[in-house]
Amino acid sequence: MDKILEAVVMSSYPNNVKQGLVRRVIEAAKQPMDSEQCWSMLELSTKLYLTGDTKYKREIGKEVLEVYGHYHPEEFEEFFNVRFLLSLLQEGYGPLGKRSHYVLDYIQLGLQFVLESPSANSIFSLLRIEVLRKVCERPSPKQCAKISKLLTQHPQCIPTGKHQLLFCQQLIRCIGQFQCVSEGEDEIMEFLEQVNKVSGLLQRIWRTQTSAILPSLKELFTIISSTEEQEAPSNALASVVQFVPLELMDGVIRNLTNDDSITDVQMMMAIGRMIDWVSWPLGKNIDKWIIALLKGLAAVKKFSILIEVTLSKIEKVFSKLLYPIVREGALSVLQYMLLSFQHSHEAFHLLLPHIPRLVASLKKEDSNSATSSLEQLAELIHCMFFRFSGFPDLYEPVLEAVKALPIPNEDRIKHLLGQNAWTSQKNELASFYPRLASKSETGKIGLINLGNTCYMNSIIQSLFMASDFRHSVLNLTEGNSQPLMTKLQWLFAFLEHSQRPAISPESFLSASWPPWFTPGAQQDCSEYLKYLLDRLHEEEKTGKRIYQKLKESSLMSQAVEHHYLNKTLIEKMFGGKMMTKIRCLKCLNVSSREEAFTDLSLAFPPSDRNVSGSTSILPVEEIGPQFIEPPENAGQPMGSPWIRRKAPMASDHAAPSVSVETLGFQEPGEAANPTRGNDVGVDAAKDPLSTFGEQARAPKDSRSVPDLINYFLSPERLTAENKYHCEKCASLQDAEKVAELTEGPHYLILTLLRFSFDPRTMKRKKILDNVSIPVVLKLPILVAPEETEEVCQRGKDGAVPGSGFMTVVYDLCSVVVHSGISSESGHYYCYSRECTDTVPHRQPRDGVPKPASDKQLDFEIQWYLFNDTRVSFSSFESVSNVTSFFPKDTAYVLFYRQRPGRQGCLLHEALAEAGHLHGEPSLHKDLMEAISKDNILFLQEQEKEARNRAAYISALPKSPLWWRDLDRDKDDDSSSGGCSPAAGGGGSGSFHGLVF
Repeated sequence: MDKILEAVVMSSYPNNVKQGLVRRVIEAAKQPMDSEQCWSMLELSTKLYLTGDTKYKREIGKEVLEVYGHYHPEEFEEFFNVRFLLSLLQEGYGPLGKRSHYVLDYIQLGLQFVLESPSANSIFSLLRIEVLRKVCERPSPKQCAKISKLLTQHPQCIPTGKHQLLFCQQLIRCIGQFQCVSEGEDEIMEFLEQVNKVSGLLQRIWRTQTSAILPSLKELFTIISSTEEQEAPSNALASVVQFVPLELMDGVIRNLTNDDSITDVQMMMAIGRMIDWVSWPLGKNIDKWIIALLKGLAAVKKFSILIEVTLSKIEKVFSKLLYPIVREGALSVLQYMLLSFQHSHEAFHLLLPHIPRLVASLKKEDSNSATSSLEQLAELIHCMFFRFSGFPDLYEPVLEAVKALPIPNEDRIKHLLGQNAWTSQKNELASFYPRLASKSETGKIGLINLGNTCYMNSIIQSLFMASDFRHSVLNLTEGNSQPLMTKLQWLFAFLEHSQRPAISPESFLSASWPPWFTPGAQQDCSEYLKYLLDRLHEEEKTGKRIYQKLKESSLMSQAVEHHYLNKTLIEKMFGGKMMTKIRCLKCLNVSSREEAFTDLSLAFPPSDRNVSGSTSILPVEEIGPQFIEPPENAGQPMGSPWIRRKAPMASDHAAPSVSVETLGFQEPGEAANPTRGNDVGVDAAKDPLSTFGEQARAPKDSRSVPDLINYFLSPERLTAENKYHCEKCASLQDAEKVAELTEGPHYLILTLLRFSFDPRTMKRKKILDNVSIPVVLKLPILVAPEETEEVCQRGKDGAVPGSGFMTVVYDLCSVVVHSGISSESGHYYCYSRECTDTVPHRQPRDGVPKPASDKQLDFEIQWYLFNDTRVSFSSFESVSNVTSFFPKDTAYVLFYRQRPGRQGCLLHEALAEAGHLHGEPSLHKDLMEAISKDNILFLQEQEKEARNRAAYISALPKSPLWWRDLDRDKDDDSSSGGCSPAAGGGGSGSFHGLVF
């Protein structure tokens, strides 16, 4: 009968004809038959099943085997013996080079017919040994899956005792070597199914033998932490972790993180490879294990590992948000990585270029998963904005991308940041602040934040960028007996000449730190600036003079030399004078007092002082120093400072008056306001600066710096509890007080008083009003009558005949921005540029206005953004728009530099002469040597760091390039199906990129 069957199967008849003949043979096999005939049929069916070159032949072989196993059990048991099985497993079946791949399937098929036979136990014993041997030989995923299927169906064949533990460990090693060689979607799905079968077997063993779990996990960690492997272990290992009971997590993580035998490189390798598992589409709880290990490393203060792994892997994790199948786990890991990485902006900034594209992709997907992920991502982004403020130029595109998404409140943000921080002790991370490889492309040097010292860093950078002050400090002679000024000189010198990307101002902080400041707490930068300037002033004032350059100039007259050398450097650079006059409203007696200032503190006027449709607090005719009554005799410019205030009628002639004026807020081509032209005694339409266009135009609903100055200079009524004690009346009387600027400082410092005490909450609150900042400011200065006449006779711009005032022009050079809602918290950064006298400002000829060139406007001077260690190029547009984009980021302290003019010409000429004679400041020998030594030391540190880092980074697991995922999303918009970024399907290529 076997000959007939073989002839039928090998014939060329159609399969339907063959099937009829085979059916007859099979029916005949159900009848009693001698042993020899049974063996012949079993041998033939075995041959067909194991070596049949078509699926049809294997199916016939299987069918015949099943019939004989069922109807001839004794003969089948005799045939399916231990020796035969051992030969199949060890030697295989078929010709050399073409051994059958179906041996395990064959054994699984035959086992069902011998389970009750006397030889069953012998067969099970044999298989327990042989499957262990097979696994040790590292079979392919397909063969491993067959072993798993066999053992799952026949658990009696699973190795026992010590062999069982070894079997689990070797099975994990097999999984670690699994690779999917095909990119076809069907093949990938088959591969995933095979992996699932193998890991499912481990789960079955662990359920019955929990003692095997920890040794198995130890083997898994050995694999993923190995630094000797040529190829990275397969991400299929993720399928193993998903079956580990979560109740074991705490103990496992604690043992790992406290095991001294595990090196940092091994731990970094392991966690890096685990993070790669977020790509595995079938894993459950993988994100929980990754986060638990990250938290465990933070608990034992392995911050260097966390930093390296986060920076190397966060972009890849982020890219997986494109794929719905792994999005939930990837987002969980991303949230922890970002929210815990609070010592530096580095991790968040790596993602900035990719966020807008991802947001656009998720919006396009329009699924529940995408919508939920968008909201969580937006919350995460706003947490990062809150934690790492001071990067408006970088954040604007991201803010634009998420502007339509919900914004979390501050309590929620603080809660998320608080519960995810690696440590509550910030000083523990002090040595891990961003390592900048090279100096900023701007050529400028940053300052290291020493723990909430951004208030100091912003002030120092603003003072450094005040070039006249910087040059004066750097020109100081050695041994000037002014310790604080000397430390500032050293700090400026290092900022000027160091090769480091950022330097530590630790020495200067300890020397300039106000004693009432709390260490490590955020402070008010304006308060620090006042204290610093006062200290420097008092130090020099006590006789330890340092500013000798002007004295050395033979071009100065003795009177001028006496005048300026009696001033300290702080007075020369930042000192101005102000006259305060108080008039008793009963006897009309006026008392006056002149006082010096280094900054003007500008309060915000009450909301009811606004005038509808105007950017000014009051009409120009009614504000500032123009309250001084016009004199009857033009030769006597000083008159009574008070007149009855009323709004002028349209038919009235505007009285000559002077107010604070800005340049740059007029539409191009628009006629100048004639009143404003009268204010400064110049036709504004002839001034090219006044035609600067929309870039600096003030929003109509915002206040402006001139508004605040005009409010500062406007008369104040002293009544009720604020009555003035008049010496002439010898009693308290109603009075009126007015302030007038009598000397404009070289550098005008304006502090916007944004912080006020709220009696309801008993806290200082912040005024978040947007204040438009003019790039050029005209300030009225009260001058003596003879000076006014002299200026008028010389035809100088700026004097108002008969008013007693002249106009001094200031250029904006620095803006310190506070980000936050309280003076006790938040962050400071600053915009700065170097203003000098080198840019010409030509006047129009023949009264014809000429187009304002960039050079004439002085806007070509480069702006920089200083944010602790980071320095970047910026623009005045960014300065103007920062509060519009980030409402909590508001200008706080402004630095303006006076343009050369009548009032400040002596100082300007002296500074210019000093610069002409001496060029760049030459530093004294000790300082130059210190800088040179530090630059050499820095180069040595860089070389050592590069070697260590190369060794460290080389240990990181290699993974597919993360950006391919993002690029694929950009270019492959037409893809569709279950795994595409938009729909969860897609082409096989995209799926392969996801998993592998």
